[in-house]
Amino acid sequence: MAWDAAIVNELAGTREIDVVVPAPDRPVLRTPVWIVAVDGSLYVRSWKGDAGRWYRRARRYRTGAIVTARGEHAVRFEPAGEPELDAAIDQAYLDKYGDSPYATAMIDPPAAGTTLRLDPATG
Repeated sequence: MAWDAAIVNELAGTREIDVVVPAPDRPVLRTPVWIVAVDGSLYVRSWKGDAGRWYRRARRYRTGAIVTARGEHAVRFEPAGEPELDAAIDQAYLDKYGDSPYATAMIDPPAAGTTLRLDPATG
């Protein structure tokens, strides 16, 4: 299932979102992250790499939500990582967040190895 183009455009222009990641018998994690859009898909990375608790949980359970100004969207977290795609995602981070001194941290290890595609959750 693909995102509606209006949502992709909205999120492409949104500076920061919250990811919400539940886990059985644990409190829900809610963490602010940067988000980029590439070719109609949405991507996030963990600034802390594998040390990011939300990231480890998203990789393990694969379900959660993102929260935007318009509300909450249920998502599936899917690992993404191919050289050409990674290069396009790196460029999207630099284009969108290049005014921040932290932008390059998002395209270098450990963050670069944690790319997750956000897919709309179905049913």
